[in-house]
Amino acid sequence: MRIGELADRSKVSTRALRYYEEQGILSSERTPSGQRLYPDSAIDRVRLIQQFYAAGLGSRTIATILPCVDVGYAEPEVIENLRAERVRITASIAELEEAGRRLDQVIEHAVHPDPEHCPALREQPAAGNAGNAETTVSV
Repeated sequence: MRIGELADRSKVSTRALRYYEEQGILSSERTPSGQRLYPDSAIDRVRLIQQFYAAGLGSRTIATILPCVDVGYAEPEVIENLRAERVRITASIAELEEAGRRLDQVIEHAVHPDPEHCPALREQPAAGNAGNAETTVSV
């Protein structure tokens, strides 16, 4: 099948398919005029590649995993690399959760400013404005 048909059937863009080839994780035959031709099995391969990307893996890691899929066996080094990826992803999740907590604090302070977190609220009215009810505070 040609690249457009593979893109339609696997629900990815032709650009993604070209990228997969550049990364060495998908291959095609070429016609004499240079058009790409893929076997029917390429649909499952592309879906598998998409699952690996969805799991947070990069193309280099995917390139090391696909041969294991083809032979049905993963060398211990590949398994260790996958475990390291899991650790990396878990650390990233923790960092994002912490960023979310800090953002919640910023939102809370923006919605309910207080003198501790908003220097403008700490300012005392000027002596000449002490009795003036129209003192403005900038936040």
